[in-house]
Amino acid sequence: MYLDTGVCQSPTLAPADAPFVLARPEALSFSFTLPAVPRSPGIARAATRTILDAHGLADAADATVQVVSELAACACRFSSTATVYVSLRYREEALRVTLYDGHPRHAHARLGAVCDLSRRVSLGVLDHVVRACRGDWGIGGGREPGGGTRMWAVLPRAGACGYLRDGREFREDL
Repeated sequence: MYLDTGVCQSPTLAPADAPFVLARPEALSFSFTLPAVPRSPGIARAATRTILDAHGLADAADATVQVVSELAACACRFSSTATVYVSLRYREEALRVTLYDGHPRHAHARLGAVCDLSRRVSLGVLDHVVRACRGDWGIGGGREPGGGTRMWAVLPRAGACGYLRDGREFREDL
């Protein structure tokens, strides 16, 4: 197999003054793992903003960063393992945010419902942001492969871009 190294230069071979080229939004597909500690939502916010900027999605950053922060804080609070997993994707004109934590699903239905309710109550700000963006969110259904709990949000780009206008939440229906 032939590998053309001319198209993919190493940092030591690339010119130092080469301009930074944004990746296409459709190329956004990032995942990272963070420790399940109180400082991790801040790290997730910074990483998300950088990733969105690099993919030409800075206009959708305010809403997306808030969603990532809320999900990361909830995941870190509920996780029974040392790490949480964050996934950012851009597909079909929407940003998709998924977080997995190590909190196992409850075998008893009533305990599971109480646990899900506790998460939903703690995600009130997330619900508000996602609704304002005309998106959707949820807490994984059924058992996750490998255990744990999955939380997700889908933000249409148009809604995320219009989330903040003049420092206020944007709502077309007002």
